[in-house]
Amino acid sequence: MITIAEILKNNTAKKTSSDPEILLAHVLHVTRAYLHAFSEREITDEEQREWNQLMEKHRQGVPTAYLTGYKEFWSLDLKVTPDTLIPRNETELLVECVLSKQYSLIPRVADLGTGSGAIALALAYEKPHWQIDATDMSQAALEVAKSNALRLNLNHVKFYQGDWYKALPAVSFDIIVSNPPYIAEGDPYLQETVLCYEPHSALISAENGLKDLEYIIKSAPSYLKKGGWLFLEHGFQQGETVRRIFLKRGYNGVSTQHDLAGLERVTFGQANDDSL
Repeated sequence: MITIAEILKNNTAKKTSSDPEILLAHVLHVTRAYLHAFSEREITDEEQREWNQLMEKHRQGVPTAYLTGYKEFWSLDLKVTPDTLIPRNETELLVECVLSKQYSLIPRVADLGTGSGAIALALAYEKPHWQIDATDMSQAALEVAKSNALRLNLNHVKFYQGDWYKALPAVSFDIIVSNPPYIAEGDPYLQETVLCYEPHSALISAENGLKDLEYIIKSAPSYLKKGGWLFLEHGFQQGETVRRIFLKRGYNGVSTQHDLAGLERVTFGQANDDSL
């Protein structure tokens, strides 16, 4: 039989990639830390066959998160399926921006296009007293988000099926947050193998990737309290255009934050009466 150390040494295509370890830990039902602590453990032929099958799918481009069924986001282990986008590390900046502001009383929050529930559940984890509503067009995605909320015991998040704001309850919000589709049709980025497996309805937006962003910005003041905040993730080349749309719609305090790669990633602003 082969040991954990041997199988990883012999089969890791990229020494900087953690995917082989993640997949082996998934097969063995252990943590990655266990793989290093007990690297001389022998694995069975059946375990090796299962790992080889997963690695072959991985080499074909299937995302590791879809192979394991889970992806860590904001220290939460989230279930994901091909009905949902895989949460990205960059989107944690969106959560950080929301948490960086001061709010009065108990904020009412709307997460538009929640997918696996990553943003809503991260906020719920940090702020258990906040009231959070999350929407998505995809019922299949909402089922994943609901199962994540249940498993993580974050039961104060409520989920609604429908198009952006139309699914929300008839209340005013202190915070609206969204990571909407913002990739233009035909963008070379879409040719990346990983994206081929993710739902394109959650990736692609018309009008050069700006249609959904502009709609959310334009419509948000009708759903926000005066002084309420809108937070949006967008493409790294869209910051200037998104700020311009915010300012055109009369938002105050418009600002863009950079991700760890130094790229413009999240823009936010406060609604006022002139935004309507």
